[in-house]
Amino acid sequence: MRILKGLKPENVFTFFEEISAVPRGSGHTSQIRKYLEVFALQRGLKYVSDSADNVVIFKPASKGRESEKPVIIQGHIDMVWEKDSSSNINFETDGLELEVNGDFVSAKGTTLGGDDGVAVAMGLALLDSDDISHPPLEIVFTSDEETGMDGAVALDTSVLEGKRMLNLDSEAEGTLWVSCAGGARADVSLEAEYESCVADAMIKIKVSGLHGGHSGAEIHKGYANANKIMGRLLAELKEKTDFRIADIYGGTADNAITRDSCCVIASNDEKIKDYIKSIGDAVCREIENTDPEACVCVDECDKCEKIMNAESTSKLIALLNELPSGVIAMSKDIEGLVETSLNLGVLKHNDGVIDYCFSVRSSKDDEKAKLCDRLKEIADNFSCKIKFSSEYPAWEFKQDSELRDTMAKIYSDMFGKEMTVTAIHAGLECGLFCGKIKGLDCVSFGPDMFDIHTPSEKLSISSTERVWNYLLKVLEKI
Repeated sequence: MRILKGLKPENVFTFFEEISAVPRGSGHTSQIRKYLEVFALQRGLKYVSDSADNVVIFKPASKGRESEKPVIIQGHIDMVWEKDSSSNINFETDGLELEVNGDFVSAKGTTLGGDDGVAVAMGLALLDSDDISHPPLEIVFTSDEETGMDGAVALDTSVLEGKRMLNLDSEAEGTLWVSCAGGARADVSLEAEYESCVADAMIKIKVSGLHGGHSGAEIHKGYANANKIMGRLLAELKEKTDFRIADIYGGTADNAITRDSCCVIASNDEKIKDYIKSIGDAVCREIENTDPEACVCVDECDKCEKIMNAESTSKLIALLNELPSGVIAMSKDIEGLVETSLNLGVLKHNDGVIDYCFSVRSSKDDEKAKLCDRLKEIADNFSCKIKFSSEYPAWEFKQDSELRDTMAKIYSDMFGKEMTVTAIHAGLECGLFCGKIKGLDCVSFGPDMFDIHTPSEKLSISSTERVWNYLLKVLEKI
């Protein structure tokens, strides 16, 4: 049974439901690539795909517009996989369980993948249509945007002829994004030393119920990071009693503000649960305005053979507290815009190594470099290894943009109000495309979405319809 049947625009939501049944997390995009290839073959459309799972599908112009220059329409096929404790989904094999509540589409217990599934659905609806006026279309579906824009990095743009690009990876209707931050991933690795466990009890500490969110679009909202909360809790606990760490982990994506973090410790102190509860209650009270559902839970768990020694335990805690996370600097040019930030999105322990994984962002490449240097300095002070990867450039503001001006006018004519033209701190693939295609004129827009990269993610139905109609009018006019 179709859950989204009857929603408008019908074809867009039909395809959104279809792709929601296809596993398409970052690093797991082969199935959605095959879906797109079959889609193109069934309709006799020319397409190009590559080993990075990028797919470009071409559609000839509608009748009478054959001589016009092509337009690139672009979005990414991957999504962030996040779920809450109520969900038993296996993201690698299962489709999403879609729900409709009033004006919103969401997924039960998981992220929705509206970022950027709505772009994929709109692209497919355009390709499937036979009654829409448009110039030649080059619809680009990139992979692994959420983990460093690796798809866009790998894409051979020589197959594209268009010099105008509509990126559909924004989440605020009525806003035209014309600039974005650049970014990189940073992985700090601490090697631990171990000893045999002789403690009386093993205690599992869990920080949970935090709001979470997109580490670019929502970093300025001040949501607490569960990994950093865990660091603070462990540091304060260390002042009260002795313990050793056996395991620690939190978060699933470097670009999602961490909602949950767990740590297993060994202790001989009978009062340690009371200490943890006291510290946890105090921390939760401090963050109740931004994270009202925050909770620190304590449970006993099975003993393990080995635990980190005292030096490694102290070093892990000190490093977790020393490493920054959150907003570093606000823009001096655009009021309210974050200039530079980083997010400790993943903390994991494997084979004797603790990895601290960050998403680093800045609208100024030199400030991004300074922040990376700061991380390296901290890593060096703790004798840690650090690796930088998945770096992408900032998308710089274009002083003269015919596309931007035309789209702003179309919006004003359609809706009787001015479109907001601004920059965003989140990373967009536009910077990479502009670097590869000389003279590219590019903008980004999309329908209203909320709480992306969290299980509370939702897509506005009415906004999707308005943005779809706006897209059709843009293709008609440009």
